[in-house]
This record gives sequence, structure tokens and C-alpha cells, in this order.
Amino acid sequence: MRFWIVTSLFVSLFADGALAQSPDPVQWTLASDVAKAAPGAMVPLRLTAKIEPGWHLYSLTPTEDVIPTTVAFAESFALESAAVYQPKPEKKVDPVLKHEVETFSGEAVFLVQAQLKKDAPPGDVVLTAQVRYQTCNDKECLRPKRKSAPLTLKVDPGAPALAAFAIPAGYTPAKLATAAAFSPAPAATPVAEPQAPSPAQSDALGPFLLTAFGGGLLSVFTPCVFPMIPIIVSFFLGQRGGILQAVVFSLGIVALFCALGLGVTAAVGPFGAAQLASNPWVNGFIAAVFVAFALSLLGAFEITLPSGLLTKLDQTSRRGGYLGTLLMGLTFSLSSFACVGPIMGSLLVSSAQSKGPQTVLGMVAFAAGLASPFFFLAAFPSYLKKLPKSGGWLVRVKVVMGFVLLAIMLKYLSNIDQVLQSGLLTRERFLAAWFVLFAMPGLYLLGLLRLEGIEAGESVGIGRLLTASAFLIFAFTLLPGMFGGRLGTLDAYVPAPAADSAASSGRVAWMKNQYREGLDRARAENKLVLVNFSGYACTNCKWMDANMFPRPEIMEAMKDLVPVELFVDGTDAASDANGKLEEDRFKSSAMPFYALLDADEHVVATRVDRTTDPQEFLAFLKKRPGA
Repeated sequence: MRFWIVTSLFVSLFADGALAQSPDPVQWTLASDVAKAAPGAMVPLRLTAKIEPGWHLYSLTPTEDVIPTTVAFAESFALESAAVYQPKPEKKVDPVLKHEVETFSGEAVFLVQAQLKKDAPPGDVVLTAQVRYQTCNDKECLRPKRKSAPLTLKVDPGAPALAAFAIPAGYTPAKLATAAAFSPAPAATPVAEPQAPSPAQSDALGPFLLTAFGGGLLSVFTPCVFPMIPIIVSFFLGQRGGILQAVVFSLGIVALFCALGLGVTAAVGPFGAAQLASNPWVNGFIAAVFVAFALSLLGAFEITLPSGLLTKLDQTSRRGGYLGTLLMGLTFSLSSFACVGPIMGSLLVSSAQSKGPQTVLGMVAFAAGLASPFFFLAAFPSYLKKLPKSGGWLVRVKVVMGFVLLAIMLKYLSNIDQVLQSGLLTRERFLAAWFVLFAMPGLYLLGLLRLEGIEAGESVGIGRLLTASAFLIFAFTLLPGMFGGRLGTLDAYVPAPAADSAASSGRVAWMKNQYREGLDRARAENKLVLVNFSGYACTNCKWMDANMFPRPEIMEAMKDLVPVELFVDGTDAASDANGKLEEDRFKSSAMPFYALLDADEHVVATRVDRTTDPQEFLAFLKKRPGA
């Protein structure tokens, strides 16, 4: 689950003289080999980005923790729709983000398929590509910029027919943004989005399908499914063509889950363009789904389907033959829904935010994982004797899954809290809830928490003991985060510390987006102001916040300063104002960018980019007027 619209910031070596460089290392042009075209024609365009050496921009593929390049076309009386194709980007693992990113360096040529309206009037028409992008080098990222690249094209009814649009090898379709994202530009015309999966989606599809297949296998070890294995396999062996019957039975399972995947894809398709990851209503719905499944697993109630439907399908399946076997697979899937549903539901909500065929393919992979043991055991029935007997361990699996789903649900509630800025699910409350929810399975498996599946006086086996230990160890590693400690990579999944508790927990208590208030405080306390032009998800900014500012010598120096953090990469008015301040006052658009000012806004010192040398940064913080 992934949550979209965050900044990236992967970088290459650049000197401190960056301020002297061009404020924008990317130049955009829109061109075409076609000078005139008839109404209704499909016109090929080239959108070219020339990137200065040492800099890169991100591809059009949405990727976790980066700001992708986005392309839109301004409204035009002659443009019906458009589609954009990007060349193969350079892929490498960002050492800070710890995952693969896609970038362009040097020159990137994007191809555009522009469909003219059939009623476009003759004469010159201006097609304007609108681009939003971010450029980075090894030590800094510039705040996102918006640029327009116009092209004048002549609409001529007598123009010769154009050849079909040919996509060169290596190019892939990408999402075309709407011009509404490029305010104050006018709204974009309707666009025809290519449906092929993007490179990042293709790269992520393999692990996703493996996870889905593993979820199907895991479902086999639930109380609704595992006891049915000997019965169903015995049915196969009693039929003529036992293995083929097993294949048909498996197809019944795949058919049901494929239908579910298609239904979910159709239902959430309209939300895909609305950035589901940040939508409070969608996150609330997903959280409710997880709560329902979790409570069902914990035994609060049972999720079942209408018995009449199951009875009808069961009667039909008893007619025999391949049709009966196919329907038996469908009946089996529906009857196991109470146990399979929580795992399947988790898969559905995690893939609902994707585009393309991921949801359907995920359901097919899930169904294949669920059906594979039946096919294997029908082919090799001797292995039936080696299966563990069903018993209390199946119930324990269900209870543990219930606690885990409740913990996952909290992540969605945290998304809602952060988007609405309600401050209800603070870092401390979130971690306290996670501590309890991950400690509960450990206590339950040790027999200290009496729920279904654990008998009084029952001995604890090695498997239960090790699993319980793993849950308890993880739960206790969360405790330092409740008291201001850092949690390493887990910090990416839990809320950040509140500003009022940051200083007491060894973190800088920044005044967020309060430039004038910071100057007033500096005047009252006779201090200098440290202005930190930052980004909401700027990798280098986060690195400095997590690794440089908490150092004791840096924290000591910060006591003599008024810390003000101005975010410049958001889409709100504050970010626009902060970005304008950085550009107008300091002739920079970098993140991070640090400026030491006195209360009258006189610049004492500035520095750009991150540094791994604490003494270098400390020397900057200790600079004073006249020094």
C-alpha cells in the first residue's frame, strides 16, 4: 500500500557553488516533423528535455517517495485528446530511499500522440505542453517547477494523410496529467490514456503476484479450508481422469476470484485518477474493511454468504462431469469465504489503488495459490498421509491474523489523520496501539491470553514459542519510538513526532511555515533565525533531520537560533509563498537550503545541500554577523 505524492530526492556530486548555477537545469521544447495536418488527424509530437550535466529528473512513472515528471496539454479548440510515451529511463536503487528509482539525464525525448478534433477550424493552432518536474543532483533537489512548451501547427483540410503513429522500441505509454494540476493554466482537454502497464508497474508486478500467490497458499491453512483437503482430493480420485478433474476444479476457483478482481477493478477505476492513497474516504473504507475481517477472525462474528446460493451450487455440482467439478470449485471457494475473505480482502484493498490489470492478475495468482495444493495432492495422493492433522493450530492462525489486520488498519487511519491534520492519532498513540496489537499475538500463543484455540494447561511447542517470541520482540522494539527515539526504517510507516515534543525528544522543534513569526521571536529573544527550506518528503531533508540535527553538538548550537522550517514542494498556498521567498530572496530553489538571518532579515550565511560532516555544518550554524 502505497501512498502517492511525496518528494524524492536522489542526487549526484555537486559543489557548494550551486547557487551560481542556472536556477533551472532543464530546458523543454515541443516540436513536430509535421507542419500542417487535416482536422481529425493524429499528429506526432516530440517533447524534449535537455538536462544540464550532473542533474537528473524523474520519469513519468509514479514511484514511492519521488515526484514524477508530469505532462499535460492546455485546453485548445483544436485538440481532442493526447497520449504520451516515455523512453526507457535509467533504473537504479537510491541509496537513501532503499528502492529503485527511474531517472533521465542528458536528454530525454518524450513522444506525444495528439488527436486533432474533426471539426477543428482551418488556420494556425497553438498546442502547449505543460510540464511539472523536479531536478536533483547528488546533494540537492530543486523545488518542483512548472513550464510550458508551445508549438504552432497549421490545420489544413487539404493536408496529406499522416502515417500511422509508430512507437519506437523501448518507449512505453505513461499517464497524461490534467492541466488542472498546473494552475493557473486552464483545464486540460480530455485525454486518452494508454492502458499498457508502466515500467514501474511491470517491475513491481512480480513481487506483488508472488505475494498474492503466497496469500492463497496461506489461506489453505485456515480452519475453513484445511479440513476439506482429504475430502476433495478423495473425490478427485473417485472420478475418471482424476488429475484433469483437479484442473477443472482449480479453474472453478480461479474463475470466481478472477470475477472478483474484475468487479473491484470496475468499481474503483474512477477513483484511480484521484490519488486514492491520500483520500480520507477511501482510506476510511479500507480501514473499515480491515476491521470487519479482523473482528471476524477474532471470533466476534462470522462472515458468511447466503446459504441458498451455496445449496444451489452444491446441488448442481453433484451432477458429476466436468461441469459439476467446475461448479464444485466455485462452491468450495464461496463456502470458504469466511476464512479466505480476510486474506483476499487485504489483497484487494492493496491492489485497488493500482492501474491496469494488477487487481485481476492478483486474484488469479491468489486463486492459483489456493488451488495448487488440491491439484498437487490429486496428482500425488500418497502425500495426503504426510499432511498435519487439523486441530487447534488452525484456530490459532486465525486469531493471530486478526491482530495483524487490526495493526494494518491503523496505518490507514493514520493516513486519514495526517491528511486532515486532526492530530488525533499521534506518533505516541499509534505506536502504543501497535505495541499492544503485536504483543497480543505473542501473549496469546504463550497461553497468557485466553482466546479460542488455546486450552488451559496446554504445553507450548517450539513453533509456538518462536512465533510468540518474534511478535513480542517486534512489539518491544516499538517502545523507544513512543519516547522520542528513532525506529530506523519503521519511521517511514509511523507518524512523525509532534512539534511540541520534538525538542524534549532530541529533535529540533521547527516553526513550520511561520517565517514572520520566527523573525518576531528572534527579535524578542535576540537570536538569529535558521530558515530551512525543506520538502514534505525530500530525501536529503529527511536525512538531515534524522542524522544531522539530532547530534548533540548540533542540538546545542540550535539553542542559540530560532528554527523555522518552510516547505516549498507542496501544492498549497504556503508552499507557493515559501518557494517565491526562496527564489526572490536567495535566488535559489534548492531543497534543502539553509539561511541564517537576523531579525531584520539581513543574511548572515547560507548553505545548500546536505552534508555528512557535522563539523562543517556546525561551523555554518555558528556564523555570526561580521564574522
